[in-house]
Parts: sequence; C-alpha cells; structure tokens
Amino acid sequence: MVARVSTVAFQGIEGVPVEVQVMVAPGRVVTQIVGVPDKAVAESRERVHAALHASGLALPAKKITVNLAPADLPKGGSHFDLPIALGLMAALGAIPADELSGYVVIGELNLDGTIAPVAGGHCRRPLAPTRSARA
Repeated sequence: MVARVSTVAFQGIEGVPVEVQVMVAPGRVVTQIVGVPDKAVAESRERVHAALHASGLALPAKKITVNLAPADLPKGGSHFDLPIALGLMAALGAIPADELSGYVVIGELNLDGTIAPVAGGHCRRPLAPTRSARA
C-alpha cells in the first residue's frame, strides 16, 4: 500500500503542492527519500526514525521508500518531517490513511517525537483552501 500525505514546498514565498508517498515493502532494510530532496529533507529520515521510536512505534525490517512528488521540483526544509512520519505511520497501518486526505501537513520533528515550530508556516496556509484542507 502507498500512503499519501499532502504538504508544500517553498519557492520564494509561494507554496507549491507536494504529495508525500510512502511505501513499505519487502527488501533490503533501508529508508530512501527520493524526489530532489535537499540535505535537510534527507536528514528527515533520521529525525523521523528517532521520533517514531521515541513514540513507541517499531519500524519493520523492510524497505521504506518515500517519494516527494512531483519529482522535478526541488524540495528543501525540515517541515517535511511530519508529513513523512504520518505517511510512514499510515503505510504501516498505525493510523488510518484515509484520515490524512483532508489536510496539508507541515512540521519539523524533534528526536523525542514532539513537533517543533516551523519558520514561515503562516505563509504556507494560503495554499490549504485550494487543497480542500482543514486547518
């Protein structure tokens, strides 16, 4: 199953829709983030793993692939942590995937699983109504 979570990428002050797609499948134990991530997004892997572990969710010994679509759009910032974590939780069946469909999610995760403030989050909110999101 592929879990999907809506978020945004920043291009200047514009929020551009991004879909986080997460798949857990048999294979070599690895977590890959694809879709032109910058270093902060690539580091999301470690923050998400630590936060989920601290929250009591054990990750399976499987291949986890995170795709940030569209693939040709550069993505930067730690605000992808929360949508990646929620997508992973949905892909594992820890939360209902359909409950995520009405939201545009942004948030940085601390290693203990708490959510850190995101700089510029108020600028991303205007995109939400166009994505049928609830605030």
